[in-house]
Parts: sequence; structure tokens; C-alpha cells
Amino acid sequence: MSIVRYSLMAAAVMSLAACGEKKTEVAAPEASAPVASAPAPEKKAESDVIVIGHAGPLTGSIAHLGKDNEYGVKMAIDEINEAGGVDIGGKKMKIEMVSEDDQADPKVATTIAQRFVDKKVNGVIGHLNSGTTIPASKIYSEAGIAQISPSATAVAYTAQGFKTAFRVMANDAQQGKVLGEYAVKKLGAKKVAIVDDRTAYGQGLADQFEAAAKAAGAEVVKREFTSNSETDFSSILTNIKGAKPDLVFFGGMDAQAAPMKKQLAKLGIKAKMMGGDGAQTPEFVKLSGADAEGMVASIPGVPKEQMAGGKEFLEKFKAKNGVEVQLYAPFCYDAVMVMVDAMKRAGSTDPAKYLPELAKTEYKGVTGDIAFDEKGDIKNGAVTLYTVKGGKWEVLDVVGGAAAAK
Repeated sequence: MSIVRYSLMAAAVMSLAACGEKKTEVAAPEASAPVASAPAPEKKAESDVIVIGHAGPLTGSIAHLGKDNEYGVKMAIDEINEAGGVDIGGKKMKIEMVSEDDQADPKVATTIAQRFVDKKVNGVIGHLNSGTTIPASKIYSEAGIAQISPSATAVAYTAQGFKTAFRVMANDAQQGKVLGEYAVKKLGAKKVAIVDDRTAYGQGLADQFEAAAKAAGAEVVKREFTSNSETDFSSILTNIKGAKPDLVFFGGMDAQAAPMKKQLAKLGIKAKMMGGDGAQTPEFVKLSGADAEGMVASIPGVPKEQMAGGKEFLEKFKAKNGVEVQLYAPFCYDAVMVMVDAMKRAGSTDPAKYLPELAKTEYKGVTGDIAFDEKGDIKNGAVTLYTVKGGKWEVLDVVGGAAAAK
């Protein structure tokens, strides 16, 4: 496990199922190389610095998503610091990020959560995956540390009743309902097959999709499962082929969704394929190649280009990091801003004092208007559906949220 820590004198902030845990270690792609690596210094006095923890998979097959999150957090922090810091109760303070690699492994995530507690961080942005966020959230709750997940979409995260847990994107109940209804009512699927990766994210989203698809009138002809490290789905897909579904839904991440899409084509299965936010990435298109065509996937939130500050954010992100936004970086940016805004309103960096203000958040972020319900879920969260056309993701529809209501 690698530990990355940054001392930043330049500042921060901006706005995505979410996702399943990944335990195998694979070299991260070159574009996902760490921002910086240095021995972790001790936390400075509270009067000098705000310490924000970030955790996500910085190595392994979804390291490109973990780095995307890390870049979003760092971008917000850099912007805040470069603007002179943040005024907390009349004191100008700078922000430091402590970034940890949880390897998308629940056990590693709990170790990191305890490390953040021991370091007395002022708040945590993360984790990326639902399977890591949920066990870590109990540790943060017991320590009274505020946690905002920019990407964990499993319903169970906020259903635990922890007053320290928040998220800035729609959850899987919202996303699964949209996907299930769209599959039946818009794509005309009457018979569906479902595969999930058995993670908190993948299985949870698949369950929500199944319920919505059945309610809309579809028949589930097959329900299969795999792991979040498997890449050979020939046996599962052969079983599915015999059931002759109109659509195959996959609950999991792009590292598995891409080979599954290719193998559907290889086996001559004509069914459409659909997934959630874990599959709606540039990496999916890259890994699938020509077989990516026709894939349908969703992501919580409005299209990045339609976000309140989306266009400017995307340009700044590319200029700063040399890569395009993958998924959740805008939500990470907004998560930092929302947390710091609550500290400002409370006049304190002590979670016990700013948590009540965090719950009352009304913030206009890059991803849109952010306010939380009594569970810590975002109110009126939008879900956007995409399809791959001509080698690129194109918007099909936006459901919910202020943008969709216009």
C-alpha cells in the first residue's frame, strides 16, 4: 500500500456508483501516476492548517478513477490556497491534503480510516468505492469526523444513520430506477439478463435495476454474478445467450464491463448492454474499441458540459493535470468546497462544530445546487444516460435535477 501526502500552499474545490471494490494490484496507467510522493509530515497546529484526508484506489485496475478523484480534491485545495487560504473564525488558514491508496479493498480502507482518525484530520473526502466507503464510515462516525463521498452510490452508505456521512451525487436507488425504466420503456427490452460483480456497488445497483425493470414489465431471464477481478465471462455469457435476452445489464466497473462487451460481440449475442456509472468512462471506450458502440450507461449528475461550472472546470482540469476528467473529479472538487464552506459558516475546523452547518448546506457548486436530506443524500439528484456512438459517449437523456426540469 502506498501513502501519498501533500503539503499544499495553493488552494481548492469541484463536483460521480460509486463503486465496487477491487483487490488485485495492477500497475496504474502512466497518466495516473501520483501527483507527488513524500514522507508524511505530522499535522500542523490547528491554527495554521486544515487537514483533509482523501482515500481511493491509486493502484490497481481502477487507479485511473482513484487518480481522477485525487486530482479533483487537489484542484479545489490548490485554488483555495492560491487565493490566500480560508478565513475560519477570523484566522487565515491553509489546507493540506493527506491522500491514501485504499486499493479499493475494504480491509485496507478501514486501516486508512483509522490512520486518518489517529492523525486527527479535519474531514475526509472519500472513499471512491461503496465497498470501501461503507466500512470506513463506521470508523469516521465513531470518531465524529465528517465524511463526504463524491462517488459511493450504494444506498447502504447513508442508510446507516451516521450524522457524519454525506454524498454529493445521486444514489443507486435513484440511478437503478432510471436505468430499469429506461431499459424497458425507451429501449424496448422485454427480457433482461443481469450480471453483477458481487461488490456493494455492483450488486446493489443490479438489485435496484432488477426491481425497476420488473416493475416496468420486463422479465428477468437470467441473474448471474462474477468477481471484480474476472475478465473472462464466456461461461456466464454462454448461459445468458440461451435465454435470448433483449438486454444484458452489468453492475460493476469499466475494467470488467469492457471485456464483457467485447465477449458479447464475439459470442454473437445481439442483446444491448447497459451499465451504471462504473462503466461510463473514457477508459471503457478505450478498452472496448469498436465493440463499445451501442453501450448504454448512466452517471449521477447532469452531463459535465452542462454543469453550472462544467466547461471552465473541464478546461482547467485538463490544463492542470494533462488528462481528461474520467468520472468523479467535479464531485470531488465540490465536496471539498462544501466542507470548507461549512467550516467557514461555523467559524471552526472542529467537525463537532461544523457538522451541524454541513447538514444545512445550500451551495451552488460546479456540479449544480447542493443540499442534503436528513440522511446526508443530495436532494433532487439528477441521473444522465449516455450511449457510445462513433467511439464517443453521447447524452441520451437527463432525469431529475434542476437542469432536467428546465
